Amino acid sequence: MSLISNLKPGGKFGVPSTESRDPIGFLVAGLNRLAQSDLIDKVGLRRQTEQVVFNVTRTGFKTMTNASRTFAKAGKKGQPGARPAKARSTGVFDLTPTEDEQMLVDLVGEFAEEVVRPAAAEADAACAAPEPLLKASLEIGLPILGLPESLGGVSEERSAMAGTLVAEALAKGDMGLAVATLAPGSVATAIGLWGTDQQQQTYLPAFTADAVPAAALALNEPTVLFDVLSPAATAVRSGDGYVLNGVKSLVARGDSAELFIVGASLDGKPVLFLVESSTEGLSIEGDPAMGVRAATMTKLLLEDVKVPGEAVLGETDGSTYTDCVRLSRLAWCALSLGTAQAVLDYVTPYVKEREAFGEPIAHRQSVAFMVANIAIELQAMRLLTYRAASRAAAGKDFSREVALARRICAEKGMQIGNDGVQLLGGHGFVKEHPVERWYRDLRAIGIMEGTVLV
Repeated sequence: MSLISNLKPGGKFGVPSTESRDPIGFLVAGLNRLAQSDLIDKVGLRRQTEQVVFNVTRTGFKTMTNASRTFAKAGKKGQPGARPAKARSTGVFDLTPTEDEQMLVDLVGEFAEEVVRPAAAEADAACAAPEPLLKASLEIGLPILGLPESLGGVSEERSAMAGTLVAEALAKGDMGLAVATLAPGSVATAIGLWGTDQQQQTYLPAFTADAVPAAALALNEPTVLFDVLSPAATAVRSGDGYVLNGVKSLVARGDSAELFIVGASLDGKPVLFLVESSTEGLSIEGDPAMGVRAATMTKLLLEDVKVPGEAVLGETDGSTYTDCVRLSRLAWCALSLGTAQAVLDYVTPYVKEREAFGEPIAHRQSVAFMVANIAIELQAMRLLTYRAASRAAAGKDFSREVALARRICAEKGMQIGNDGVQLLGGHGFVKEHPVERWYRDLRAIGIMEGTVLV
């Protein structure tokens, strides 16, 4: 019997009850509603979804950005916004997930297994996530996991650790679909961490309502020797506001996004700007990549885009931008863990069942050692990533920890993907098996900047 089908209702779907305001209770309620609906049967390969698949090619489309929503200004101008409390620390070096965090992993993991994994191959081929899957991710509360209760979210304290676990669990289903479902919540989390009262009251109510807007974090740029901390996109002061120019690449779901967080250089410092999709001068182009294709990667073109002075998110000295980059790198490390775990779980039974010369290939030392090495490297990746996440949640400096985590996840994650293909031999090269897709996705870890954060 499925775990999901045994869940008890926890309140109105999409609005946790007063008896269960924690992320676990919220997800239990959401997954219970999801299990009773027909969404699972509509997603992925179980039934062809009724949607207009926009198949992205390098020159396949260019369009103005989505302008269907107007965010009404609200809140007190210039006043600091609400901030999530720091996670409590026991002072003990223990990275074991708490009971609640483990339950969170189990619940999201089941969603990834039953909904995300079956839809992955088709979504990768179409360069688009199925609409029912995106709606299901909203219904289980992914966009507000990083928001404190005072802003309509479900967190009582900073959720970097919980966010890391969620990203890992989703990526075990598929990295591309994980990025597609996490992108809106990443923008909401950023506004919760650094937004002013006016910014929070203007934008966050949309993320806690039923019609959650698609949103994107745009830091990548298509330039040679790109340095995320020195963006080529520029912001110039003009009257009471700013004028933005530049190109941002690998922007998830940019074709449908209604709000962007854009990184640009202001007076030589990297700064984040909130840019609504209806702003004049924005346009979108397809930007498909080798991997993470289900996230519908696009280019965001900014041509004399005028934004008001209150569009600046956080500080203008580069500190907020740097924190954003670090939290984004932490998210990509978490995504690499889930995908690498999927590789390990797939190749282990394969090498035990696949026979050559009258015996399973797992009996060969070279094969057994390769599988063991995947497990060893994965555990090292997980240890460093969890360490960085725990320090981030506690509000401590985690720059060293996330740098180490990103280095090992980028290097060893790619190696794990390559070894997975190698272990399957000819089967690793064909789309009949998912390992070739995981290999392509894992190569993104050392390249991607922004897009998601925890």
